Amino acid sequence: MTKKDIIIGFVVGVIAAVFGLIFAIQIFGKSDNWGEVIQQAIASGTLTKLMSIGALLNLGAFFLFLKKNQDNRAKGVLIATLLIFIVTMIIKFFN
Repeated sequence: MTKKDIIIGFVVGVIAAVFGLIFAIQIFGKSDNWGEVIQQAIASGTLTKLMSIGALLNLGAFFLFLKKNQDNRAKGVLIATLLIFIVTMIIKFFN
């Protein structure tokens, strides 16, 4: 069950980051249209900041899994967070 738990944690981490990005767009965006906010963020170079704020929800999922002694799921969340970090750095430095 180790691989299954890590995959579950990874999926939870990605979903949490997506919801966090949506929340960040809603809070910091100047429009109700998500596409328009993302285009403005890309144009102004703030998309990576929104992605980083969105990944903060992974912190809650990580510690929740640790509190419940589900270490392998916490590893999956950590892997998802590292993947989001790598994608964020790629976007930041190659855009």
